[in-house]
Amino acid sequence: MESLTESALVFRDATDADVDGLVALIESAYRGDSSRAGWTTEADILQGQRTDPEGVREVVESPDSRLLTVERGGRIVACCQLEHRGDHVYFGMFAVSPGLQGAGLGKTIIAHAERQARETWGAREMHMTVITVREDLIAWYERRGYRRTGRTSPFPYGDERFGVPLRADLRFELLVKELS
Repeated sequence: MESLTESALVFRDATDADVDGLVALIESAYRGDSSRAGWTTEADILQGQRTDPEGVREVVESPDSRLLTVERGGRIVACCQLEHRGDHVYFGMFAVSPGLQGAGLGKTIIAHAERQARETWGAREMHMTVITVREDLIAWYERRGYRRTGRTSPFPYGDERFGVPLRADLRFELLVKELS
């Protein structure tokens, strides 16, 4: 596989014209059989949608958020949400095209996002929430310097905008990284 260095990537803020492509990317990374090509799949714990055009458009249009879009060769290959929340930035909606997962692209994007959080908003911390049963994903974030806080919040059971759970023990844990 060709190297996915930052110089081969174009980082930009998403626009309304990107919404459908971003929804397709996010869905492909987390749901259904296409997501099984990568390692971030949630297909074994959730069915249904991960997001929808309205949810993505809301992030794109919010004055306190950026939906960082990553292109390679003119094609959107990844994205992540950065939402300014006072002294910290919330990192979410992170998706990498399943066929490109495992090549170092995620590490490059999260490092870029952390720099943007510091430079754009002067953030001291990056926060995110991860489904607690996603131990492999949590371990990946821990290797990037995020720490588990033990602070959890419930999964929105019954709200199919976030998927249809296949198990009854889902909840989110807050992960935090200090940005120096």
